[in-house]
Amino acid sequence: MSVMSTTSAIDDRISTEFVTANGLRFEVDMCGDQSSKKLAICLHGFPEHSVSWRNQLPMLAELGYKVWAPNLRGYGNSSMPSDQKDYAIENLMADVAALIDAAECEETILLAHDWGAVIAWYFAIREIRPLSKLVICNVPHPAAGREAAGWAQLKKSWYIFFFQIPRLPEWLIGRRGNAMGEMIKASSARPEMYSQEVINLYSQNAARPGGLTAMINYYRELVFGGGAKRQKDQGFPIIETPTLMCWGEDDMALTKETTYGTDKWVRDFTIRYLPRISHWVQQDAPIEVNAMIKAFLNGDPVPNMTWEVSLVDPD
Repeated sequence: MSVMSTTSAIDDRISTEFVTANGLRFEVDMCGDQSSKKLAICLHGFPEHSVSWRNQLPMLAELGYKVWAPNLRGYGNSSMPSDQKDYAIENLMADVAALIDAAECEETILLAHDWGAVIAWYFAIREIRPLSKLVICNVPHPAAGREAAGWAQLKKSWYIFFFQIPRLPEWLIGRRGNAMGEMIKASSARPEMYSQEVINLYSQNAARPGGLTAMINYYRELVFGGGAKRQKDQGFPIIETPTLMCWGEDDMALTKETTYGTDKWVRDFTIRYLPRISHWVQQDAPIEVNAMIKAFLNGDPVPNMTWEVSLVDPD
């Protein structure tokens, strides 16, 4: 695998290291005191990269956490297994568990966005490892999302069914060349929050040989591979971990309605909606999201979004 750029080249407060876990090698962005016994682990989404957490890692470090943001299997410079079954949800949860074990901490908080949040929801539901707090960005709880999904959501989910076709999605997306970063920027609510270095890293990530197939295999294994059905068949016990959901309302892939009723499935649940913010919520509105996360972790009242704050530079 050719080595691509790293988050540490974009922000010198962040180092990028490799961690062996679950038989794979993970590229991990690290921040904060690595001797701390409190771990904050951040899971990115599709078609992203650990750099999506660039604005949260320093804030979490200031709160005293040992902060890790891994590139999930198939992303960045992490291992890229070749078999579709390697991307089963059970394997993805096992990766997170192994990374938590490798960090050797006494307390863990889990933060996740998009596909990372799919993994995080199931991880918390199955109680794979103890979590003191859970932060979810723009992906519904699997049971709540299923109950609330109507025609509007089915129309937004067209790409998931498209991804089930062998090879065609990779060919069509790959024809655009190194355009993934531009797509993320163009679909954001605040494109000024994405530097050219970040855009280039996203594009480089998606342009790696085999990279698009690895990313899309997450969807193939969850849907036609039976991962979602296997999880549904196990049932959805109530999550006991205190949970915060930050939700950008202008999500091109998910309706706001899929969040309704989440408190039925989470004992201690807080949700904050961010109007006029896109699916890429923690990147579009880092000041607001960071304030929400910080308050939640400190046990303070979680603020709502104020547009006056959003004019402040995240650095």
